[in-house]
Amino acid sequence: MTQIQAARAGTVTQQMRSVAQTEGLDVGAVLGAVAAGVLVIPANPGHPGVTPTGIGAGCSVKVNANLGTSSVKPDIEAETRKLRAALRAGADTVMDLSTGDPESIRTVRGICLRERLPVGTVPIYEAAVRARLERGSVVGMTADDMFRVIEDQAREGVDFMTVHCGVTLATLDRMRREGREADVVSRGGAFTIAWMLHHDRDNPLFDQFDRLLEIARQHDVTLSLGDGFRPGCLADATDRAQVEELILLGELVDRARSAGVQVMVEGPGHVPLSQIEMNVTLQKRLCHGAPFYVLGPLVTDIAPGYDHIAGAIGGAVAAMAGADFLCYVTPAEHLGLPGEKDVYEGVIAARIAGHAAELARSARTCAGTFGELADKARARAWERDLAMARARKSLDWKRQFELAIDPEMAGRKRAEMNPSGVTECTMCGDYCAMKIVAEALGSDRAQKC
Repeated sequence: MTQIQAARAGTVTQQMRSVAQTEGLDVGAVLGAVAAGVLVIPANPGHPGVTPTGIGAGCSVKVNANLGTSSVKPDIEAETRKLRAALRAGADTVMDLSTGDPESIRTVRGICLRERLPVGTVPIYEAAVRARLERGSVVGMTADDMFRVIEDQAREGVDFMTVHCGVTLATLDRMRREGREADVVSRGGAFTIAWMLHHDRDNPLFDQFDRLLEIARQHDVTLSLGDGFRPGCLADATDRAQVEELILLGELVDRARSAGVQVMVEGPGHVPLSQIEMNVTLQKRLCHGAPFYVLGPLVTDIAPGYDHIAGAIGGAVAAMAGADFLCYVTPAEHLGLPGEKDVYEGVIAARIAGHAAELARSARTCAGTFGELADKARARAWERDLAMARARKSLDWKRQFELAIDPEMAGRKRAEMNPSGVTECTMCGDYCAMKIVAEALGSDRAQKC
């Protein structure tokens, strides 16, 4: 039985109890949100010890870290180090996007599945790699090849999968008629488009969606409906191809929920600031409140080397508007396969964005009877910032480090920049505003007493 099936039957699972405890929510509220499909808990029973992680209504904004080998750099040890960096930085989930040889793909996935974090994949990547080796080209894969990989990964314990079911011949025709600057930048979308054009057939993941649902239901895999037509530059944002795909994904959300399958929807990549809230509102409306998973969004096309910052700006605005799940963007985006340091910085940047959004979210970001859950999440975020303000006022450095999003960085910077034993910092030294005002107010209070 999947989480959504259990919730609809009124059964509170151990995973629901865990999410309620972690998020500070009433277990009944979690039950209701899971039953309605506005909260998902990716937890494949085949992934022993996975931490139940709530994504959606009432939960804190979650952050995903991507890793994985490439055909140019199939270095498993490097990916293991990157996984450790993601864990150290506080990622909530990881996705293995490996496109190296089949053995390295399985190895990296196995390493990820030994951790407690929910693990995601994009199955068509492995299917494409196998088809190239076994059939001579990516487009040589068959529909059965695609579903075989999906089923294999589900059996191994993968908790959520990106599937590009909305990439269809009709949506492709829309893009070609309207025109685009960057065409298609989704790798999974590109594989699917190449396959459809080669075979002159529609996408098997759309045509045989019920077959996909059966696999997902059997293993309680959460489907993440991928945005194959996401904009790859600002000029393509919110165009007809993107919106047409989103309309189709909304219909597939309804079918997944009816089949007892947990589902979330992926969102756009490059979006100007002025369009982000509209995109989130549109997704929530068309997809009936399904959890929204966004890449960035990147708010400018000219920040290579700093795209983690561009993505954090967009992520904060998106999450404030109601997005639930941020896929990190690293400084290496658009430049190459990220390294360990890139992964760490990407996770931290996305976590800052998510927390900043939580401070500003309100009931309006969650539809219907689940609006009050957003206010509870906001209150929890404010508690932490208030605690930091009080620690700063009292010059309690130990407490400041405990509350920091990146305690490691904060502690190291403090040690590097200040002599040992100094209470204040070298920015103000003896002229510390906090200390001066505290002493002045203390003296004033003493005189009045």
